[in-house]
Amino acid sequence: MLYTPEHHELMASIRRFIAAEIDPFVDEWEAGEIFPAHELFKKMGRLGFLGITKPEAYGGMGLDFSYALAAAEAIGHARAQGVGMGIGVQSNMATPALAAFGSDELKREFLAPAIAGDVVVSIGVSEQGAGSDVSSLKTRARRDGDDYVISGSKMWITNGTQADWICLLCNTSDGPVHKNKSLIVVPLKENGKRAKGVEVQKIKKFGMWSSDTAQIFFDEVRVPVRHRIGEEGMGFIYQMKQFQEERLDGAARRLASIDLINETADYLRQRIAFGRPLLDNQFIQYKLAELKTELEALRSLTYRATLAYVNGEDVIELASMAKLKAGRLGREIADWCMQFQGGMGYTWDNRVSRAYRDYRLGSIGGGADEVMMMVIARKMGLMEMGS
Repeated sequence: MLYTPEHHELMASIRRFIAAEIDPFVDEWEAGEIFPAHELFKKMGRLGFLGITKPEAYGGMGLDFSYALAAAEAIGHARAQGVGMGIGVQSNMATPALAAFGSDELKREFLAPAIAGDVVVSIGVSEQGAGSDVSSLKTRARRDGDDYVISGSKMWITNGTQADWICLLCNTSDGPVHKNKSLIVVPLKENGKRAKGVEVQKIKKFGMWSSDTAQIFFDEVRVPVRHRIGEEGMGFIYQMKQFQEERLDGAARRLASIDLINETADYLRQRIAFGRPLLDNQFIQYKLAELKTELEALRSLTYRATLAYVNGEDVIELASMAKLKAGRLGREIADWCMQFQGGMGYTWDNRVSRAYRDYRLGSIGGGADEVMMMVIARKMGLMEMGS
């Protein structure tokens, strides 16, 4: 069993926070295509929700990753997935490498404020021509004395229009593609204004509306070399480790799609067709039972991967499996629940139609389904590393 009473207490606290501070406002945030990250994160920071696994020396709780997973699962119950995605970026995507490999100076300057919710942060990996193929990214940081001078652009950056700094993966040499990259903390704002050389353009998306997403351009942006996380040339390795937490975070949030199944069942109990509640239809009963069974299988896989991760094991294969399963199952659950709710499910502001839009990203972002299958196949010994 993964969760202890302490895990459940944390989840209950987050569910109460969601009920008071998120769900009453999600319709407004969805319409505005942004949630007030600075305001919300400040409240979450005061409660410790943004630094669950981070060192206590920098304001975190110092707990193991199973607690972060429990938090992600609870956050998944919010009525707009875009908010949860923004929170996940702050806590489990943009900051793990900084916490693990950054200098004390860097952690005090950038990690501690992120944990406190004083700043909003983002992760910069994907580019217009380099999404799942991280090794092919083009953004470059050129060494100039004690500075890096950064040129290039990043695409699909969650929290991008609000972020104060970005954990940027970029090329710092001309060596082999897996050994020429570094992670650098790049401020996006200076004294409350856009940093010199930085341009941010908002991206309008199919789903995840409450999460702001941007393309960010870097034109000769100068940052100190001390902003580099860990060793030069180790960025690709650090990011691959960071990806495992991102993928497990996403799988955990998808476990909350049990809400869609339960709400659909409740609706079908009341929806009369041909003189009987639609829920009396045996096919519907069996399909909902099947979806819940698949969801419990995802839970077992996600929990197993998390326990292995906490124990220091290599979870690349298990985390990739969990992400693959979560992406596909989320789409399937949303699709069937919309089908069973019929015209009501197709209504724009219905939770099911919102989930249909939001869940589609699960098979694309953070590594597409096809990339997850490639990773798994390699771990099975079915493919050569260069394939």
